[in-house]
Amino acid sequence: MTSTGNDIVALKAINVARTIQPNFYAKIISDKEKDLYDKTFSGKLPLEIYIWLLWSVKESAYKYLQRLTPDLVFSPTRILITLLELPVSNPTVNFEENKIEGRGFDKGSVYKGIAGFGTDLLYFTSIINNDFIFSVVNCEDKFENTCWGVQQIDSAEPAHQSKAVREFLLDGLSSLFPGGKWQIEKSPHGYPLILKDGFEMPILVSLAHHEVWVGYSFQIKNKY
Repeated sequence: MTSTGNDIVALKAINVARTIQPNFYAKIISDKEKDLYDKTFSGKLPLEIYIWLLWSVKESAYKYLQRLTPDLVFSPTRILITLLELPVSNPTVNFEENKIEGRGFDKGSVYKGIAGFGTDLLYFTSIINNDFIFSVVNCEDKFENTCWGVQQIDSAEPAHQSKAVREFLLDGLSSLFPGGKWQIEKSPHGYPLILKDGFEMPILVSLAHHEVWVGYSFQIKNKY
């Protein structure tokens, strides 16, 4: 089962008072997930952060699964977080020119766990700081070959978001694989396709944006 998925949530754009209302978060998390919070994470993680963390993981999982099942409908409460582990150290993200890119993650400073949809299990890694939540999912609990990036942009206008995240991804691909002309096209089902010199490449990517934050992720193989 090969695919990819990510998501980003701009924390300064969320409505905290609305988020923690049961009639709102019941559309995102299940009763079991709320019980998990009450028994394990209350006092360790603000409820609004927990809710939007789970949202970002579920949105990432949906993108992963939708590539494999194009007719899949997003239903957050049907994607269940069965395991969540908090960072063992204080998570920090240092920005240079309002962006950060990497391959793999510092395991001690990320949130991680398992999301389930039916019989499918996906593993996730999430970064949380004061500005955003950024999540990536994979079919294995291995992210060494996950390339990713997060960038702050200067406008939340939708057309600018879309353009900026694509340029950000293309810059990342060009840096990793110099030479040739990289392009992004949209598949008939809506997910992005990567072309180099006009030929589709076996690199699966996921794009996300929210307010003034954009992010990408893709899986590579050591032979690339």
